[in-house]
Formats: sequence, structure tokens, C-alpha cells
Amino acid sequence: MIIGNIQQLYAMKATLSPAEVAAATSAEQTFTVKGLRLTTDMIVGVSKPTAQAGLGIAGWRISANDTLAITFDNATAAAITPTASQDYLILVARVDGPPKTVIAR
Repeated sequence: MIIGNIQQLYAMKATLSPAEVAAATSAEQTFTVKGLRLTTDMIVGVSKPTAQAGLGIAGWRISANDTLAITFDNATAAAITPTASQDYLILVARVDGPPKTVIAR
């Protein structure tokens, strides 16, 4: 299903220091990122700059204006603290309403 056209696309960088993630759990953490807006037309994606064994990012969302929520997943039997003070890349897209024309394939 097509929901609209990308109206604006931009990348942001935020230095984040996530808290410890308990063993064998997923936990959402929030971070202040100025410029994010909680609207129905904004889509966001997140990239952590380094890999850590057993730690993954299970999801992300804008939870409030200027607030990025990232769900970290710890697949190990011990607590993991994501690397502190890393520059996460954030891709933000704004979409407009339904497209004016749809090309059938």
C-alpha cells in the first residue's frame, strides 16, 4: 500500500550514551534529539555506528516532540551497556498525503 510521497528527507546525528540493558531482555530508552516531531507524517530510522556481540536494535520511533525512542535487545545471559558517547545516525522522512497518481506494475 502506498501511503504518500516523500516530501523531505534528511539525516541527523546525535551523540547517545544508552543505559545498561538487562540480560535476555528488550528495553526501550528515550533520548532528546531536537528537531523530531511526533506527527503522522514523520518516519524515522536509526543506525548504531558499531556492533556489540549480543546487542541489537529491535526498533525505534519518535515518542514525543524532540524525543527518539530506541528499543535495544540483549540476547545474552549477562547485562550489556551499549557503547557510550557514540554518534548515532538518524534518517528522517516526511511524507505528504496520498500520491496524486499511482503507477500500476
